Amino acid sequence: CAGRLVPVEPVKPTPLVVQTVSAPTPTPLTDSLVASRHTVATTDGELRYTARTGRIVLRDDDVADGVFGGRTDRAQLGVTAYTLDDADVTDRPITFCFNGGPGSASIWLHLGLVGPRIIDIGEVDEIARPPYRLTDNAHTLLRATDLVIIDAMSTGYSRAAEGRKAKDWHGWKADVEQFTEVIRLWCTREDRWMSPKFILGESYGTIRGVSVAQKLQDEHGMYLNGIVLLSSVLDFGTQDFGNPRWDEASLHFLPSYAAIAWYHGKHPGRTLDEVRAEAERFADGPYRLALAKGRRLDADERNQVAGTLARLTGLPQRYVELTRLRIEHERFCAELLRDEGLVVGRIDGRFTGPAASGTEELMNTDPSGDATLGAFTAALHHYLRAELGSTEEMAYQVSADLWRDWDYTQFQGRPVSVADKLERLMRANPALAVRIEYGYFDLATPYFAAQDMVDHLRLPEAAFDRISHAYYATGHMPYLHQASRVRESDEQCAWIRACSGR
Repeated sequence: CAGRLVPVEPVKPTPLVVQTVSAPTPTPLTDSLVASRHTVATTDGELRYTARTGRIVLRDDDVADGVFGGRTDRAQLGVTAYTLDDADVTDRPITFCFNGGPGSASIWLHLGLVGPRIIDIGEVDEIARPPYRLTDNAHTLLRATDLVIIDAMSTGYSRAAEGRKAKDWHGWKADVEQFTEVIRLWCTREDRWMSPKFILGESYGTIRGVSVAQKLQDEHGMYLNGIVLLSSVLDFGTQDFGNPRWDEASLHFLPSYAAIAWYHGKHPGRTLDEVRAEAERFADGPYRLALAKGRRLDADERNQVAGTLARLTGLPQRYVELTRLRIEHERFCAELLRDEGLVVGRIDGRFTGPAASGTEELMNTDPSGDATLGAFTAALHHYLRAELGSTEEMAYQVSADLWRDWDYTQFQGRPVSVADKLERLMRANPALAVRIEYGYFDLATPYFAAQDMVDHLRLPEAAFDRISHAYYATGHMPYLHQASRVRESDEQCAWIRACSGR
């Protein structure tokens, strides 16, 4: 049978609704400082102080088309601060301390020299072994000044804010801006603008310290009383083996090579001062002239210079000749004690460790770092939690290889140098004093190179009276030798008091 067709209404499609999901707004950060009260017995008597440790938040002004839209979190920087109880903040000095790297946390200055508690590291020939121990620091810098110890971005507990890239602060300019803001913010919140103010920087921290001081002075009108430059390197050109010739670096490393050779018995019957003095005279005279001559140096002169270099450095003359009279520092570390199967330390040439093989051209590790890293790291983790009350559980980044990709765009086409900033500081602020500390066995920042930087500063002659110098028969960190640490601490305290008018 035939059916009847019934028309069917077409089905209309349901409109597609697209829901826009906005990104979650990051939760605003807050400071996370934990406070605790303590006492420490010092050579100046018992001190009662407050410790604060944690992270403080740094923010950017949010401005679009000239309209201020508030402030945006950009970073959290780790700090540990010590302030003397019941002190007059307008009279009490304050010192901002940091290490360098770039990429080093400030654990070394903190637990090695300035803090009220320090690691018992032992001595180079009897270094501490686990388990380690902390001890009261009777010579703490807290005797003369309050302390704020700061960890750079991506070191310690310092981290970028959510949604921000840490690498944006991995460079000279951004790093200086960040430290400048921490110091400005701290002095504002704690009412320390009228306090005598100091910066203590070590290694790359000396470049940072001078740059921060100049920015504080020129942009914020904050004038300092003094800067301590520990293991100073303000001009990379004085020690840069990246230069094709290597001439300046070879000259400036020679006295340190000779000092380390002396320490390892290559100059029997002579004193360290005698060996250094000869090396300095030779570097400033015959050696400088020989390197300047290049191919114009005749065979007899070349042989004589090579012989003197070999005697001073403790290296075989044939090796010196093969270097074209230009000895690179990591090769020196591998070569000096090769016949004993040892390499010597770059950070501190007193330390030695077994070579990976007898044919390595370069040192493959730094024995001075191997000997000290474990003790400082263990002590820091215990100290912050068990004694200062930190609840932080993220990894404390003792060292990050930030120096490999550090942004020096502002120095493009020329060696990194902030000597001009030190000149600017000292010309503008006739009260500013500078203390420079050197280690004779330091191959990271050789003392003769740092001296050369000072000797070429463009300053009125009277300004050099405000620059004082201290020398230690140790390496990059003088405080790894107990007697030197005591002397260093006591001299820094006396210098800070004198610069504060105390």
